[in-house]
Amino acid sequence: MRRALVTGGSGTIGAAIVRALAAAGHFVYVHAHGHPARAEALVAEIAAGDGAAQAVHFDVTDGAATRHALEQLVATDAIQIIVNNAGIHDDAVLPGMQPEQWSRVIDVSLNGFFNVTQPLLMPMIRTRWGRIINISSVAAVMGNRGQVNYAAAKAGLHGATRSLALELASRFITVNTVAPGIIASPAIEAAFPQEAIDRLVPMKRAGRPEEVADLVAFLASERASYISGQLISINGGMA
Repeated sequence: MRRALVTGGSGTIGAAIVRALAAAGHFVYVHAHGHPARAEALVAEIAAGDGAAQAVHFDVTDGAATRHALEQLVATDAIQIIVNNAGIHDDAVLPGMQPEQWSRVIDVSLNGFFNVTQPLLMPMIRTRWGRIINISSVAAVMGNRGQVNYAAAKAGLHGATRSLALELASRFITVNTVAPGIIASPAIEAAFPQEAIDRLVPMKRAGRPEEVADLVAFLASERASYISGQLISINGGMA
């Protein structure tokens, strides 16, 4: 049983990823910061289905606190699957964007990637096996009005993915980015009525969180051992 960590594991996509990894037989650490009760409920759900999981709570933007929490988790064994899913929106067109809106979004997605991944690398390297999967967005691939900060943060993960993949390839550790498009959730349903989805998505529907999770679970598996440094979009055919 390999150990996995999913940041932002209490959200819609994160929870689907947690369920998929647990179903694949991994022990999953379900990270949450703003919604710890959701993470605990998800852990209970997985345990009821004979899976193995544990909730962990820390702020990925706090480097020292994140390192402290993770060092305790890898004190006895490495975490070999990392899914960097944590991210936030704070939308505004750039002429009206406040500095704190820019900084906070960058801090969670991009600095959070560093704060979580870097402390886990040496234990993972020593096992000579690992999977690092960064969750980006169609906004980072195509751009989106009002999301310069979010697109910049997620696009930064693309470059980090390619470079880290080169650094870790000789240790049989893969690093990839998954970029979802419009994925069904309560927030998406409010922001994208069906007519907007018909206009934007060639498949004329929102994706399901489980579809993203299935892709992540595949990339975390032995079958994906020769896929690394890639940006993989899952967006219903959006260009």
